[in-house]
Amino acid sequence: QVQLVESGGGLVQAGGSLRLSCAASGRTFSNYVMGWFRQAPGKEREFVARISRNGGSTYYADSVKGRFTISRDNAKNTVYLQMNSLKPEDTAVYYCATTMVPLSYKFDYWGQGTQVTVSS
Repeated sequence: QVQLVESGGGLVQAGGSLRLSCAASGRTFSNYVMGWFRQAPGKEREFVARISRNGGSTYYADSVKGRFTISRDNAKNTVYLQMNSLKPEDTAVYYCATTMVPLSYKFDYWGQGTQVTVSS
């Protein structure tokens, strides 16, 4: 059974940085695309970033491009989201996600989420 556990959220001032981590277990981590999503209060969950199985390809939402960096360590079964130059509008619950099958970009498994709050 796939398990995803996020950590690293917290309260930070605007302009600050945070690094989120997501530890995966239950199957061969390196076979699957990983992603980060977020959901702000009263809004729908939105895509943030994704990374290919070997980490060689990344893709970002326009709203975070140039400020956030997704990476992965397949030896540690962990995906990261480095968030710099944070803005109040980045405040949300951040979710780690992965796909059910290799080579898919449909995210089917989700972590429990970690809260990120950016104060102005």
